[in-house]
Amino acid sequence: MNQSVRWVDNGECTVHLEEQSRRLSFFKFLRRYPIFILAFGPPIFRPFNDTVDATKGILDVWSFLQVGLLSMIAFRATWRLATARSILIPKQIQSILIAAFSLGALYLVSAEYSPNRIVSAAYSILYFLTLISVFEFILDVYRNPQNWLQSLFHLRLIALLVLLLVVVVLFLNPKLVIGAVPGVGVRFGGGTVGAVQLICPMIAIISAYTFLYSLESRARSAFLFLVGLAGVVLGRSRGCELALLLAFAILVFLWARLDRRAVYVVISGFLIFILLSAILVASIGGESIWNYFNRGQDLKGIESASGRTDIWNFVIQYCLSHPWGMGYVAGLRILFRNYYALGLQIDVNGIGSAHNAFIQVLADAGWLALAIYLIMLVKIVRLALRYSKKQTYLKFAPDNDSRMTLECSLVMLAFILAVGLDTTGFAVPMKPDFYWLFIIIAIILGVSARMLAASRIRYFVSQSDVSGAG
Repeated sequence: MNQSVRWVDNGECTVHLEEQSRRLSFFKFLRRYPIFILAFGPPIFRPFNDTVDATKGILDVWSFLQVGLLSMIAFRATWRLATARSILIPKQIQSILIAAFSLGALYLVSAEYSPNRIVSAAYSILYFLTLISVFEFILDVYRNPQNWLQSLFHLRLIALLVLLLVVVVLFLNPKLVIGAVPGVGVRFGGGTVGAVQLICPMIAIISAYTFLYSLESRARSAFLFLVGLAGVVLGRSRGCELALLLAFAILVFLWARLDRRAVYVVISGFLIFILLSAILVASIGGESIWNYFNRGQDLKGIESASGRTDIWNFVIQYCLSHPWGMGYVAGLRILFRNYYALGLQIDVNGIGSAHNAFIQVLADAGWLALAIYLIMLVKIVRLALRYSKKQTYLKFAPDNDSRMTLECSLVMLAFILAVGLDTTGFAVPMKPDFYWLFIIIAIILGVSARMLAASRIRYFVSQSDVSGAG
């Protein structure tokens, strides 16, 4: 196998971007980029009260289906990488990928001291399989750029299909998608069929972006935005609602930079929002609104973040004396149950995570892993911010599709990072949240690499023109 790996620097450019990438139909898109199939989940028809816990050896056929789907996609990616003549990787992407693989190495090492070595090692392998799929996608789109806006539209279509499936299941077997949460009531969470608290915000964010920038019919964008917003409201997740508000604030700020008229619209909209909020508080009552948003919790529940601070305190205290962490995924699930047995007065039988993606990484592989994870995310955000401000050209015309895709992906990433303070799915393999995070990161890195190559080509072309004129 003759294969060379090259970190492309400012002195080399071998990627040709002269031809406009064409749009692919939905099924051709999934066949061309199968990593997007992972955004489906896949849907699992498992009741809320059915417990699946690998640390206890409790698995079902759906668990093997999940592993099988990821393995097939990763096998294809591995085969394409192994048969490629060369692997071109921009140096700006190099440090991010090295950090991601280093984090996986720490997860794998953590299996050595995990209370369940087999489970931690298995989850580490699943992490690497996902990362290999992302790696192959970035290399593929760097060599053969795609129509980037179709990534957003197809990603939204996947979310809509999953939401439609959840609604169908709601009428056929409500117990699969609706759960009763103490202090909250009935929550339309989608269960394992579809993560409503993830897919609905993504539908709302992408639709809001396409509406503001007129990327499709505004009537369609507005309708789908309301569909996503309705799902968020029915999901009744405080963390999801707050994270979505942050994402909308960032989105409006990005849009307001366009021109003076957009600034006037934003300021007027903000004033109208304040006025309507005052009218709503006056008519309904501030206490009623607070009770709805707070789900009727008392002061103790608010201070402890519904008991989450007990888990976070345990993880931090444990990692202060064990800087290497507890072991990937399995460590917290087992050790926290033992802590409960020592006298913690909360029920932890259903707890399998830290309810915070960053605390989960700390619990999994210690302080070094958390540092690498944070550095990697900061680098990704900086890269997205840098290239979302740049203007590249394709066939001597501005390439706005790449820049807008990068901006929208950055808003979705901001939502994920914000909601990650309240949930752990983004840090645990085989969760839909985990796949969505990696897909969004893959889009950001792929677009950035493509824009980097386009800017270099334009630079070399302009330099050759100058030399010819001389």
